[in-house]
Amino acid sequence: MAEPGLFPGEVAIVTGAASNIGRAIATALAREGADVILADINADGMAATAAAIAALGGRCEQVAVDLAQRDGWQRLVAALGPRIPHILVHSAAPARREADHALAVSEATFDAMLDTNVRSGFFLARAVAERMIAGRVRGRIAFITSLHAGTPRNLPHYSAAKAGQTMIVKELARALGPHGIRVNAIAPGAIPGGGFNAAAFNFDGKIPLGRLGTADDIAATTIAILSDRYAAYVTGTTIEVDGGLALFNWITPVG
Repeated sequence: MAEPGLFPGEVAIVTGAASNIGRAIATALAREGADVILADINADGMAATAAAIAALGGRCEQVAVDLAQRDGWQRLVAALGPRIPHILVHSAAPARREADHALAVSEATFDAMLDTNVRSGFFLARAVAERMIAGRVRGRIAFITSLHAGTPRNLPHYSAAKAGQTMIVKELARALGPHGIRVNAIAPGAIPGGGFNAAAFNFDGKIPLGRLGTADDIAATTIAILSDRYAAYVTGTTIEVDGGLALFNWITPVG
């Protein structure tokens, strides 16, 4: 008899679910029995994620939302109706462009990155946590951050956003722990996609495990950290999933 999965019948929200890491996490949650709410600005990408979930026999719905907008997180919460989420994964982030370094990034680009990652991430997580508390749900929240929360990326808006998320995780973990809600972060290493072009960098000899990461690598660790079976006593921490890349400062300075 097949096991029911780690999250049977639980409601899980995944932002940034239209592609890459967000898609892999949403699909993995559905595979483990969760009913997944996909949230993204990219409707076509969400439809592709929904098709992948349907092919597994999973259940999901789609909410088109731009979390860079001031009311984006509120519209996502409103789309829940009366449901009480068990899981939130905040993976949404604007695409990165290598041209947006410290001497070139525009104010609008800077704001969109911080608004999506930090402002919407915090207020969405708090609103979801309030529902968890009201429903007496021992919820789990995960932020997808980056190695560059602590290491320069030559993209100051991106590094600042991920550093901000890391501290939000710690603050929420302290505040929500007494309510039985765990909050953690996953920091991916070199995962092609999302505006990151791995071919532009020389990774030879810099990844101890000898390969670039995949979205499925990140999804697998995210599932583990969300699961009370494997991580019931883990909160307020960041798990690096990078093949050892953090042992090297691999980004070269702007020329």
